[in-house]
Parts: sequence; C-alpha cells; structure tokens
Amino acid sequence: MGESAMPDRSQAQKRAAHALAKVKELTDGNDYGNYRSYVRALPARIIMNGLGQALAMEKAGAHAKNADIRAGHEKLFEHVQDWLLNGWENSPYQGKSDLISAITQGKESDYIRAQGEAMAYVEWLKRFAVAYLPDEKNQAEGGDDAAAS
Repeated sequence: MGESAMPDRSQAQKRAAHALAKVKELTDGNDYGNYRSYVRALPARIIMNGLGQALAMEKAGAHAKNADIRAGHEKLFEHVQDWLLNGWENSPYQGKSDLISAITQGKESDYIRAQGEAMAYVEWLKRFAVAYLPDEKNQAEGGDDAAAS
C-alpha cells in the first residue's frame, strides 16, 4: 500500500503526535523542571481564567529565578504556543510569531476555538508527561503515579 493510499490522520492523532514529540524532546535532558506539575494544572487554569490568562501565567513563570520553575513554565508555554501557531493547521493564529499578541488582537470566535483546541492538546501533553517524565518524588522513590492522573 503506497503512502498516497494511506488515510489522513485524525485531528486527535495529529495532536497526539505533536505532543508526544514535544514530551520526548524533554526526555533528552533533565532541564524540564516541574513541567509535569504545570501541565497537569494547566487545564484547570484555562477553565478558571481563560486561555489568554493561563498562558500569560505560564509566560510569567518562564522568567522565574528558580531554574526548575522557570524551565517547566517555559517549556509548557513553548509547546502550547507551537501547536497553536504552527501545528494546528486550522488555527486562526497560524503563522503568527507570538501567541499572546495573536490572542489579544484576534476575534472572540477565534479565541474560543483556540481555547477548545488548547484544552484537547494539553490533555495529550499531560498524558505523555505522566508516561514519559518521572517527577522528583518518583525519581527518589521509584514510585508510579500514572494511574492517579
């Protein structure tokens, strides 16, 4: 069966593939800080505050003095931004250079679509982070909390 005969991938598969690649990039080094904790908390932050404010908090955390705090927030913001600007082919922000600016300058209908897409994407990031990135507690104790997520 030739490549042209292969069916198109679903949107969920595209999200999953992008998220998996981003999380696997983190496994190449230990510079992801508290990424696991932050990605697990992001869906609730988006629901409570909206996408723009939640991402602004991640962007602000990327400037923290503590390296673990800084790295985790920075990577998470970069991953969501990359998906919404470059990975999601139907993104209203496709090709823009700065997600926060795009959100604040765009239409409300675009914002609502992007927020829904971000929630779906972050769920994949969260699952892969739990599967592939040991947290500090598990590194020390050898435990596994994947089922608790």
